[in-house]
Amino acid sequence: TAWRVLQLGGSELDAVERGCGQCEIDQCDGSVGYGGSPDESGETTLDAMIMDGNSMEVGAVADLRRVKNAIGVARKVIEYTKHTLLVGESASLFAVRMGFPYEDLTTQKSLSMYSEWLNQSCQPNYWKNVVPDSSKSCGPYKRPEKVTCEEKQIISQRSVHNHDTIGMVVVGEKGTVASGTSTNGAIHKIPGRVGDSPIAGAGSYADSTAGGAAATGDGDIMMRFLPSYQAVEYMRMGIDPAVACQKVISRIQKYAPKFFGAVICANTTGSYGAACNKIPGFTQFHFMVSSPLLSQPTEQVVDCI
Repeated sequence: TAWRVLQLGGSELDAVERGCGQCEIDQCDGSVGYGGSPDESGETTLDAMIMDGNSMEVGAVADLRRVKNAIGVARKVIEYTKHTLLVGESASLFAVRMGFPYEDLTTQKSLSMYSEWLNQSCQPNYWKNVVPDSSKSCGPYKRPEKVTCEEKQIISQRSVHNHDTIGMVVVGEKGTVASGTSTNGAIHKIPGRVGDSPIAGAGSYADSTAGGAAATGDGDIMMRFLPSYQAVEYMRMGIDPAVACQKVISRIQKYAPKFFGAVICANTTGSYGAACNKIPGFTQFHFMVSSPLLSQPTEQVVDCI
């Protein structure tokens, strides 16, 4: 969809918006768009961002409720405001003023995912150091009156496929770069949680003087390292996109060796690459590429490091 927009004369930003928007409609992987990743209250909320690598403008929304086209709303933040990021209920009100309809983001599928989770004592979840014991109970949780210094090892039970993002980098004929992301976030997240996807430099980053990058995976860890920004800075130094991606992943590995994540990178000449962190069940990363050198969109695979 994004490639078709470019071929029909659309801008790089148009391509990112339409490409990510198609994934919102198709509910890609269950991790983008409505009807997926219900939070602790059973509600699906959306995060998205879009970035113009010429002007360095960013539009983003987080914790967006009851509006399906999150990347579309993010684009309107660039076009009609001087802001960068709008969140929560107020972002939804902005969307309605911009002409987006209120729609229910819950589906039978997301309801059944939610009830199944409740029936399993709300496992897995994202609480720690609370009472009652978050590994055995659905709460409500509060902090304990006595704080003990005992550090309990929390082993994440979530599968590496149960939350993800669409991340997209578009490089135009003249080297103009745009990027974007859209996601419904981490499944069973604590309401109000925002991950890396709508954060400029974390979820994605675009700079028409260097290139663009986008990240996917465990946003709570990845956003602390601004991987997309860092990858673009490596490419600015002349580092090959694949190596830039690898360096970013290696940097996070030092602090979180078991994190789930991947980064895609493209420079202004159209060279590209990707890298991912190798963990059980996730040893390769698949991504799609469209270019004048390819007759059709083509799946590429890299081995994780």
